[in-house]
Amino acid sequence: MDTFPDSLLTRVLALLPARDLVLICRLVCHQWKEMIDGGAVWELKCQQEGFQAADPETEQVNWQTCYFLNKNKRNLIRNPCGEEEFEFWTKEEDGGDAWNIESLPGDNGVEFPGEGVHKYFVTSYEHCSKSQTIDLLAEGFGEDLLDNTQPNILVEDWYAARTDAGCLYELCVQLLGENQDVLAEFKTDEPVTIEQFSDGNWSKISHTFSGYGPGVRFVKFQHGGQDSLYWKGWFGVRVTNSSVVIEA
Repeated sequence: MDTFPDSLLTRVLALLPARDLVLICRLVCHQWKEMIDGGAVWELKCQQEGFQAADPETEQVNWQTCYFLNKNKRNLIRNPCGEEEFEFWTKEEDGGDAWNIESLPGDNGVEFPGEGVHKYFVTSYEHCSKSQTIDLLAEGFGEDLLDNTQPNILVEDWYAARTDAGCLYELCVQLLGENQDVLAEFKTDEPVTIEQFSDGNWSKISHTFSGYGPGVRFVKFQHGGQDSLYWKGWFGVRVTNSSVVIEA
């Protein structure tokens, strides 16, 4: 192996699965460990899969981090649009006639401004809220990445009212430590109020967590609301297409 060119070995290693590189190949010998811990193998893997660094002009690109962030870039919220009923969600409050799921556009509703969204969750005449807690380590984001790189965490949610009823909407997202202690939080200061006879259009709320410090291990996403007229049935706020994404 001493006579095997590094450039050729780099190309060979870049063809292997990332998990094998980190957990197996690094242990083969000192030479392989140095190459895998370096940037050339990961830069080539990024090129092969079309991944780009956030700022490719910088001289300090960590290509291994870039690879894993891009590879794991996906919506970490499961069942964001109610296609699987309430699977993966915890109902914190289920007031009035309780949470319900309806198909878009729904009675006195408006179509969603995007493709692939066909259903939404809807609240009733007393407060309803539901949550989902994401285990970042279980989703493949390592402690070193979370503590040192601290990639941005982008949170988004979509909400709307019926055109014939007013409603209230709330969102609270928390970054939690190993023991579920709150390390950072974003929430609506007061419930967002949508007056009766609104246009029914969907609105997006978003927030990016950055520079949040070491120790984050979980993201808790919680939203909900109710109608403001106390009508029996499901005249409260509608929510769908929620997302939590670790940005590359």
